[in-house]
Amino acid sequence: MDGRISRRQLLHAVGAAGGAAAVHAAATALGLLPPVARAGQLTLRPAGGRPRHVVIIGAGIAGLTAAYELRRAGHRCTVLEASHRAGGRNLTFRRGDVVDEVGARQVCEFDDHPDLYFNAGPARIPGSHTTLLRYCRELGVRLEIFVNDNRNAWVQDDAAFGGRPIRSREYMTDARGFVAELLAKAVHPQDLDARLDAGDQERLREFLRVYGDLDETLAYRGSDRAGYARGGMTSPGVRKTVRGFSELLDADFWHEYMHWGETMDQAAPMMQPVGGMDRIVDAFLGQVGDAVELRAVVREIRLGESGVEVAYADARGDVRSVRADYCLDSMPAQLVLGLRHNLPPRYVRALAAPTLSQNVKVAFQARRRFWEDEQIYGGISWTNQDITQIWYPPHGIHGDKGVVLGAYTFDDDRGLRLARMSPAERIETALAQGEKVHPGYRQHVEWGLSVAWSRMNHMLGCSTVWTGEAQGTHLPTLQAPAGRHYLVGDQVSYHPGWQEGAIHSAYHALQDIERREREARAAA
Repeated sequence: MDGRISRRQLLHAVGAAGGAAAVHAAATALGLLPPVARAGQLTLRPAGGRPRHVVIIGAGIAGLTAAYELRRAGHRCTVLEASHRAGGRNLTFRRGDVVDEVGARQVCEFDDHPDLYFNAGPARIPGSHTTLLRYCRELGVRLEIFVNDNRNAWVQDDAAFGGRPIRSREYMTDARGFVAELLAKAVHPQDLDARLDAGDQERLREFLRVYGDLDETLAYRGSDRAGYARGGMTSPGVRKTVRGFSELLDADFWHEYMHWGETMDQAAPMMQPVGGMDRIVDAFLGQVGDAVELRAVVREIRLGESGVEVAYADARGDVRSVRADYCLDSMPAQLVLGLRHNLPPRYVRALAAPTLSQNVKVAFQARRRFWEDEQIYGGISWTNQDITQIWYPPHGIHGDKGVVLGAYTFDDDRGLRLARMSPAERIETALAQGEKVHPGYRQHVEWGLSVAWSRMNHMLGCSTVWTGEAQGTHLPTLQAPAGRHYLVGDQVSYHPGWQEGAIHSAYHALQDIERREREARAAA
């Protein structure tokens, strides 16, 4: 023996120490197993001597992702963007930027400062959106933590607590305390015998006691989790008064908002790009910006046997056309219907099936960061009024000023009410309703800006809304190509409203194009 061990002996030793997962990792490292690509990663085959030309309609995240990946593989791209800016719904406003609403043009008058901006579209990135986060790392987009759920923020409901705001932590602590008390007292050994032994029963009662912070009699009498009414530093902390369970049920927050920060896409940690969400757009443009033509309004899509022709009006109004091997189209499905086209009837019926949400956002520049005086550093306050949410910036802490999101309405009825108002009326409504959450709110505000997505030019809506039946019937049709035309964007994903869905829609189309090209090469 020369002291060396075989690969087999090494794997046996690794398995004894670390189990099957360790064996798999070691075998991969030794070249005995092929490496598994990371989830969400796309690797297109290099174009080599057969580069393709792809026309991409829309320079949103789906279009920019596709352009980046196609160019990296050696293909040629032409990106046609109808707006004066790239990014689609990835839209950040700073001083001097124009809100391109139909009939309601606004100019942002925030101070010129790196912390004073407003993300009118996507404003947070879940940690589970690994593909978008990988692009941020790859393209050098710096990230910071976004505070989504803050127990020091407020909840306000006209139907409860006399309409007065209370801390989120107070509401949650009391609600869970009462639920734990009811469940703890309802647990009878005779009902649990079939599932739990005596030890399990006792542990369950102890679990409920700890979960709800119950006393020794399994009664909920308040908890310091809700914060102290006074004291707690150099004098004993005095617990806050417990609110009645009936009154807690009067407020609607238990229905959805109480659990908001526990859902898959809203759970901590969440992130945001330093300086605004459009830093992601800027990073993509640094790679493919020369392929993007702005103010290029598409008029016609014509499918052919071996390609696609797209006619558009350029910035001067001249009609031009571009011929390509494939077309990736991120226009909202309803707007595609308004083009001249020869898309097949079944595809046209599918385009008409989804609707667009009516989201509205209103933002204010505050002359002082008054929310920090209320012990709020980032996070969201909730109200049952039309404005729905008030967001506090997690960046620029202890600075002189800040931009607070004074309304984020994603219920269509509320959104339509705000969208029908003029920008000045929306701002006045948001100020008046915000007063119920923050008394004296109005005095802190310097400038306001609003975005009603149903009125945004070239968009006319926000994220796609499907009914269950329509999604099952028509989404598969839109995910498949119509000839050499592919619809992309979060609208054809099962994750509408998120940039991750848009990216994966581009991957879905690019993978199918690669399959077709591979089969064409084999046939040739």
